[in-house]
Amino acid sequence: MFKKKALLLLAVLFVPALLVAQSGKVSDNLSLPSKILNGERKYGIYLPPDYATSEREYPVLYLLHGSGDDQTGWIQFGEVLNIADKAINDGTATPMIIVMPDANTGRRGYFNSMKGDWLYEDFFFNEFMPFIEKKYRIKKDKRFRAISGLSMGGGGTFMYALHHPELFSAAAPLSAAVGPVTLEEAKISYKRNTPDATDEQMEAYYNRHSAVALIKAIPDASKNSIRWFIDCGDDDRLSAGNSFVHMAMMEKQVPHEFRIRDGGHTWTYWRASLPKVLEFVSASFHQF
Repeated sequence: MFKKKALLLLAVLFVPALLVAQSGKVSDNLSLPSKILNGERKYGIYLPPDYATSEREYPVLYLLHGSGDDQTGWIQFGEVLNIADKAINDGTATPMIIVMPDANTGRRGYFNSMKGDWLYEDFFFNEFMPFIEKKYRIKKDKRFRAISGLSMGGGGTFMYALHHPELFSAAAPLSAAVGPVTLEEAKISYKRNTPDATDEQMEAYYNRHSAVALIKAIPDASKNSIRWFIDCGDDDRLSAGNSFVHMAMMEKQVPHEFRIRDGGHTWTYWRASLPKVLEFVSASFHQF
């Protein structure tokens, strides 16, 4: 009799905890057809714990991988399932959908090519986002859409948010590859990859793909349109570029959070950054 009562007591104590600590779901081998890129494009997705049992729409975070990874990176090495579940169950993040596109197939990167023969950015905005936001129950207002990413994906975060401030409420580049700081530096880099590019083409491409150049060109009326969270390790080779961006934002008076923490260009660093990103973008989703 005593044993039965003890088991019943354990059930009463532990079942509520199990109900609270629900788990989301990740998939990392999904795909969609792309006319722009002429083939199938893969993506991964995180659906929050109550997605399957509710009928409501959710905010969305587009989470971009770095160079050498693909749509599986944040799931396999970034532990997005465990980190997002914990943040949501702890109440530090709102339930959200997290979408992870593949930018490592065909050509590596999130941008259109200088010659116009590879249009990944066009794919992202004209095919990928509309597909995702139709297939899943996603709130489609700017307020409920955010973007983040690491390294190459941090560069993509800067570019996409600066190119389309009307689409994102928050942007959180991590250890970002910010692009060339000066036009002279850009020309040296571009010539290696596109030796026949003209000075006019290189200058136009620089103005479109340098975070510093884009920040300097932000209209005063748009300085508050996005909430920025910039995070980079003190031992990261990209910390200097991120500091240049921080200084450009300070000079332009663009509100932003800037963090230099102990660490390098590693998954250990980015796993520690992700909970802060989820909390930051959640605050944007909750703003009125």
